[in-house]
Amino acid sequence: QVHLVESGGGSVGSGGSLRLSCKSSGYSYPKYCMGWFRQEPGKERQGVAGFASDGSARYLHSVDGRFTISWDAVTDTLYLQMNDLKPEDTARYYCAKRIIGLYDYCQGYWWAVKMEGDYFGQGTQVTVSS
Repeated sequence: QVHLVESGGGSVGSGGSLRLSCKSSGYSYPKYCMGWFRQEPGKERQGVAGFASDGSARYLHSVDGRFTISWDAVTDTLYLQMNDLKPEDTARYYCAKRIIGLYDYCQGYWWAVKMEGDYFGQGTQVTVSS
């Protein structure tokens, strides 16, 4: 069973920064994809960023250049550095893991569509005031 725990959310003013963390544990074989989603009240959960199998990162257009996703393989922790935050970034942010087959790959925008079977943590709230 996959277990994801997010942390690092909070309230900041416009232009501020936050760094989200996601500690991953549990059975994730044979391969998996990692990324971040966010969800505003009453809206669908939306992909924000993710790693492709070649190690490259892709971002939602509205956050590209402001957010950076990174991964510490030693501690199995995923990060999302968020700079120049805007009020429209206000949402609950979720770490996501998708288990894939041995011969499958994480395509560049695998996170653009939420799939049945994707794992999420409990989320961490990010609030940006104007």
